[in-house]
Amino acid sequence: MLELRHPDSRRRGRDGNDRIVETLRGQLLIAGGALFDTNFRRAVVLIGEHNEGGALGVVLNRPAPYRIEEAVPPLASIVAPDDRLFFGGPVQPQSPVVLAEFEHPDFADLLVFGSIGFLTGEALPESREGIRRARVFAGYAGWGEGQLEEEIEQDSWILEPALEEDVFTPEPEALWSRILRRKGSEYRLLSTMPFDPSLN
Repeated sequence: MLELRHPDSRRRGRDGNDRIVETLRGQLLIAGGALFDTNFRRAVVLIGEHNEGGALGVVLNRPAPYRIEEAVPPLASIVAPDDRLFFGGPVQPQSPVVLAEFEHPDFADLLVFGSIGFLTGEALPESREGIRRARVFAGYAGWGEGQLEEEIEQDSWILEPALEEDVFTPEPEALWSRILRRKGSEYRLLSTMPFDPSLN
């Protein structure tokens, strides 16, 4: 998993002055209507880390047609039977990324919010001890320094605080529309937009 520099919440601006970087860790990025990149069209991304070096997260609503026991057998013991693999993003798609709800927040290698966090070590867990539930992703999404902030300024992404039920929703394909409806009437029309706008 991508390792970023330890955050000190500052970044040097073009004028040489430090800028305060407000972390987006624990926020959802909801793809805006004008975001047509095939990797992120109608995507909902949970931001796991964000600091002056960049950001990383996983796409929550792209289930793959493969069960964990088929795709990543060593991780089958930490998920529910028949759980599917998810496409986490275009970075290192051959590498599994585990996002879990832990019995205690200290069990997470990278805590995102509440008791939700990532396992980032090379060693794979051998059991569900300390893990309430988990999802496994193929790869992750990553942004370089200042890249995510620029995309947000261009209205590519809509922000919303993440909830546990967003991370482990049983209906991931409906997550994008559901969260937009949750944000209120301003986003209700957008929530009905099909994946392919030409079908509208």
